[in-house]
Amino acid sequence: MASTSITFCNALRTLSCSPRSIFNTQLHALQLIRSSRPIVFPSVSVIATDPSKFKCVRTKASMAETSTDNKKKVQVFDSEEDLAVSLAKYTADLSEKFCKERGSFTVVLSGGSLIKSLRKLVDQPYVDSIEWEKWHVFWVDERVVPKDHEDSNYKLAFDGFLSKVPITPGNVYSINDALSAEGAAEDYEICLKHLVKSNIIDVSPATGLPKFDLMLLGMGPDGHVASLFPGHPLVNEKEKWVTFIKDSPKPPPERITFTFPVINSSAYNALVVCGAGKAGPVQAALGNSQNFDKLPVQMVSAEVELAWFLDKDAASKL
Repeated sequence: MASTSITFCNALRTLSCSPRSIFNTQLHALQLIRSSRPIVFPSVSVIATDPSKFKCVRTKASMAETSTDNKKKVQVFDSEEDLAVSLAKYTADLSEKFCKERGSFTVVLSGGSLIKSLRKLVDQPYVDSIEWEKWHVFWVDERVVPKDHEDSNYKLAFDGFLSKVPITPGNVYSINDALSAEGAAEDYEICLKHLVKSNIIDVSPATGLPKFDLMLLGMGPDGHVASLFPGHPLVNEKEKWVTFIKDSPKPPPERITFTFPVINSSAYNALVVCGAGKAGPVQAALGNSQNFDKLPVQMVSAEVELAWFLDKDAASKL
């Protein structure tokens, strides 16, 4: 690659020669250069709030009930296992679509239970059929800790997913964990801007912001998305692509995160939510909630489609 590109992001860190650190060295080398009552279907679950806006589609009876409007699709699954099967197919289908259209597939991961829900991608038929070498992987948020720390979203994804599929190491874009929270956020935004200029990341014609192909998002029990928490000023950040937080209400306190303008400029966003402990925020976002303070999850949208993947426990209040 051209040496002039190296000026985009500081200097390459020297890492020990374990397999993981070799993986990290390669990826960092590239980084441095670049309201109404809900309708309930008794057969399975939930569907919509306004029948005039939704087209209901029955999928396999044992798996899910699906509803759609122009840009939103809601699926409720009988089990997390069924959800994981459907999520793998959804991701693989979009990978095929964008690899054909653009020659690459830009995917944004989050932490938490999402990585477990991606486990079907490392099995047949997907592990051999997906064009992994065309994937470019990012994080919607990250904890400012070393990459081998138990709180690292990078470590979670590497151990549970990335180490099990043949993604090109240089196409995995983690944060510079040697920097402060503020420095890491600035560095990551510079890297994204370079990748936009290099046409690795698409651009939204509507907003001029980076347009990732797919963001795979989780949600916390308080309704937070990425590291954008209820009532925190960062939910209203409009200028930065990537920002930082030093007072996260959930430990660890220091993190970086994409902002909502970038999240909502994604072509496809998938919200993957499981468990009864998250039923309240799901109800606020999709059901007949009386909560007048908008939760971060209610602020998520997408340019093409926002797809909800819910198990029946998460949808239990709908």
